[in-house]
Amino acid sequence: MNQPETPPNTDPPIQPRTKGEESALGAEKTAANGENASGESVDAAQAAAMLGELKREMNRLQREIRLAIQAQLGQMSGRSLGSIDANRELAQSIQEMLDAHGLRVRCNQCGHPAILRVSPRNGASAGVFVFDHTVDGRRTFHGGRISMPEIRLVAKPARKPRGQQKAG
Repeated sequence: MNQPETPPNTDPPIQPRTKGEESALGAEKTAANGENASGESVDAAQAAAMLGELKREMNRLQREIRLAIQAQLGQMSGRSLGSIDANRELAQSIQEMLDAHGLRVRCNQCGHPAILRVSPRNGASAGVFVFDHTVDGRRTFHGGRISMPEIRLVAKPARKPRGQQKAG
């Protein structure tokens, strides 16, 4: 089958673990009572090492998810569904999926994490795709293409504490 070209600036493919790595990972996993698989108690250093390995595994899985979603969305680049309602439904579905995985689209203009939306515009009956985000404390809309822009995914930024949020 024809493989799609990999655009520059994409992550390299993820290499599967070897059987030795998998068995080493399994041996480090602990039960809820603080004992390892052989029933021995775990000290603080071992617990920290196990948590570090778990964090690396979670990061690897999250990266796989991000790359899989990005690859599928990349196939939609340059397309429009022909009506503003259909394009809005598409953008909303994409955003719901990304939000469930802690992701945002990367604005093609400034690089900030953004929400993909479709806005009405004179002369564009199907609306235009825009990147909705905050830049320097102000809500900003970049883009304005009539077809789906190229999608790059980034982590969803942490929420600001209540005291730092803009009133109004």
